[in-house]
Amino acid sequence: MSKENFSRRRFIGTTAVGLAGITILPSLSSCATKAVAEEGIRLGIIGLGRQAMFLLNGFLQIAGVKVVAGCDVYGRKRTRFENKVNEFYASKQQNVEVKSYERFTDLLAREDIDAVVIAVPDHWHALIAIAACNAGKDVYLEKPMTFTIKEGQELIKAVRGNNRILGIGSQQRSDPNFQHAVKLVQSGAIGKIEKVNAYVGAPPTPYNLPEETVPEDLNWDLWLGPLRGDIHFNKELNPPISLNPPKDEEFWGGWRWYKEMGGGFTTDWGAHMFDIAQWGLGMDNNGPVKIAPIGDGSEFIHYEYANGVVMTSETFDEAKTKGVKFWGDNGWIEVSRGHYKASDDSLLPADSGQADDDTPYETKIPHQVNFIEAVKKRIDPVVPVEIGHSSCTVCTLGNIACDLGREIIWDPKAQSFGNDEAAVAYMQYQYREPWKL
Repeated sequence: MSKENFSRRRFIGTTAVGLAGITILPSLSSCATKAVAEEGIRLGIIGLGRQAMFLLNGFLQIAGVKVVAGCDVYGRKRTRFENKVNEFYASKQQNVEVKSYERFTDLLAREDIDAVVIAVPDHWHALIAIAACNAGKDVYLEKPMTFTIKEGQELIKAVRGNNRILGIGSQQRSDPNFQHAVKLVQSGAIGKIEKVNAYVGAPPTPYNLPEETVPEDLNWDLWLGPLRGDIHFNKELNPPISLNPPKDEEFWGGWRWYKEMGGGFTTDWGAHMFDIAQWGLGMDNNGPVKIAPIGDGSEFIHYEYANGVVMTSETFDEAKTKGVKFWGDNGWIEVSRGHYKASDDSLLPADSGQADDDTPYETKIPHQVNFIEAVKKRIDPVVPVEIGHSSCTVCTLGNIACDLGREIIWDPKAQSFGNDEAAVAYMQYQYREPWKL
């Protein structure tokens, strides 16, 4: 049975799982609470590339949010950001002062900024997010949450130690179709789950692009940050734009495909699809215990959970759809973006495009709005830091197994490889001076 090209319902922002385990954080001071109520949330955006422009468009539309600052190591992207924000507020006849910075520390030093959106390459996620928490800012952080497992552990400490709100950009948890699938899987509608296919694509490869001249207004040393200083520039890593005439990026930043600075498809799409699989299996804040490459490890990965369920990153259809297929002993469900199939019509989402009134899975709050509401109410958003970390860890474990070319054993509760020194070495890499975790 199938149901494709169904009407897409609005993104939503809370789940049955989220409602059951919601965390209420210590209240803001009375002065801060009053400021948020009277002035709204003042937002800064760190990283002003293609994804940030998408997020900017969303946050600008949220009532009570003022985007007042941006940061990027590429000068022309700072100019584009200022132009876009100024044009928006001019069209609304609002007087909002907007400034941009090359260094994120300068933006974080502003006491008038309540929260930041971080949309930089993965190797910068942890350092900037931790610094933001230490500076008293709430954080909307793009997925995958961190580049290494150790970074994720340290970010959790920073979030909880500073009583901050941190939400992850895993927006599929705010999509009714994924929520509908998870609701049915968790309720036993397809019986006992036996296996899961979560196709995401291949792990990263060694960096092999030719060296090119660094643009005059790009601070390449700052772009690299904690990475090795001998990684050379190629425009594929930081796609160019044009201001006159205006022309945005024609492709996504290619840093994600190379192991020196990214996690390949394993983390790029795994942060979405493994995340949904973990959620459906009830493995949030948990994870697999055995991980191994399938074949030569060039594409597929095998994960085994303590309860015997097996998840593989293999394809489940001829189209090689990036998505998730849950196999139960009484049926199956597969779901991806704009695609839903099931073994029986009773498992399909409703036609109406409206959220079901009797289930907390399908509320009507968009993902970015959910984050803003969490900031106002001082409660965890739909994807808090611990879930972001456990889903990110699954991705990273797959890459470690493929890089080692063998099975690895993982204790998800202790977050330990035991005595496997070769695997332990992947928990964190040596930062380049002066950067420190």
